[in-house]
Amino acid sequence: MTAEFTRGAQEQGQGATEPGTRRLMALRAFRAAARLLAPLCLGLAGGLALVASGMEAAARGWPWAALAGMALWFMQLLAGRALRQARAGGGVGPSRLTPAGGATDLALPAVVSAFPDPCVAVDRRGVVLAISAPALRLFPHLVIGRPMSFALRAPEFVEALEAVLNGGPGRTVLVTQRVPVERSFEIATAPLEADRRRGALVVLRDLTDQLRVAQMRVDFIANASHELRTPLATVLGFIETLQGPARNDAVARERFLTIMRDQSLRMKRLIDDLLSLSRIEGRAHHAPSAPVDLVDVARQITGALRPMATDAGVDIRLAAPAEPVIVPGDRDELLRVVENLVENAVKYGDGGKRVAITVTTRAAPDEPRREGAAKPEAGGEDAGQAASAAPSEAVIEVRDFGAGIPAEHVPRLTERFYRVDAQASRGKGGSGLGLAIVKHIVNRHRGRLHVESVPGEGATFRVVLPLADASHAG
Repeated sequence: MTAEFTRGAQEQGQGATEPGTRRLMALRAFRAAARLLAPLCLGLAGGLALVASGMEAAARGWPWAALAGMALWFMQLLAGRALRQARAGGGVGPSRLTPAGGATDLALPAVVSAFPDPCVAVDRRGVVLAISAPALRLFPHLVIGRPMSFALRAPEFVEALEAVLNGGPGRTVLVTQRVPVERSFEIATAPLEADRRRGALVVLRDLTDQLRVAQMRVDFIANASHELRTPLATVLGFIETLQGPARNDAVARERFLTIMRDQSLRMKRLIDDLLSLSRIEGRAHHAPSAPVDLVDVARQITGALRPMATDAGVDIRLAAPAEPVIVPGDRDELLRVVENLVENAVKYGDGGKRVAITVTTRAAPDEPRREGAAKPEAGGEDAGQAASAAPSEAVIEVRDFGAGIPAEHVPRLTERFYRVDAQASRGKGGSGLGLAIVKHIVNRHRGRLHVESVPGEGATFRVVLPLADASHAG
């Protein structure tokens, strides 16, 4: 090392024949040393700049060039030692929050992103430090620098996170979010600490599909077995009769076969509805985006169900604008929504002789009303909401004029297999899944379903969907 330094100093001395050249070489040497040391010690870099300025004024002969070479060698030695310490884990600068494994918070985003499940790191106050991409897709409202509880407000999670941040052990909780669609998460919270500073690592697992499949299995076994037992027993009973006493009775055979066919169709409808509901739920988190004309949908269903309504002595009336009402959606699913609602109104209107279908547009409830627009009529969901300059919602209503639905039944109408009058529903071929299918389709379209019923005046089913923007409508 001494020989290398001496040889370097001699070379510098031999080349420094002019005072200006010697001063320039010295300045370059010290500035190079300052640039090398700056990332590790900013204060010392500032000192080097001052020394360099003094050297510029004082440099007169070759000893200054030799001293510059010595300073450069010394600074390189210090820099190498500092870098070796950093690689060994000594670190540079103040201590930083680290996970139990020892990585500094400079590597925290990489640590968080390495988890296969969505992951979030927070400090001791619950403020987000790092977010993995999968976590951000699940919770778009997560923002670095803001408390995690702003995006995930479930009391179970907030309590578990506070317990860990206050020194408790890691905890795992199951959280269910209901809006905009139901999701279930298993959330594991573990300490994230070093140097007496504490934070937490939050790992989320989306159990929605897993729990949905499990619940569907339970529902199917409990309800489908009950719904299938009656028609299946009827079919088996008639088969035994046809194989025995009615073997040679042509009239009884024809009547029994007709009943068996009707019961088989009932089982088929039930299975088809269960499969449809399963497919819709499987796509619940993927909102459809194809442009669909809601007016055309209503007209198609009105025409298709008019013969059935005529046979039941019911008059179907459609009121819709002449221009299209475009919503982003799945046309087949929206046809199913309107079909189920109109069919229910015809079947279960309890003697009502008219079914009214209405298609309109309106402003969203939180949108301001246009100045000079007509005031809305009192009553109903639309009270306080007048036409605005730019309507943002499409509304389709199906109203019957029968006896209405008792108030205690309204909140449960969209439950699977729930019936106001189970015996009458089965007698009319109902599977008990029609309104459940409507609810799930409307939720998938990011819409809302409202039910209003007045005893003695009938029931109104209102579906509210977001209107398509220009890109969808075009």
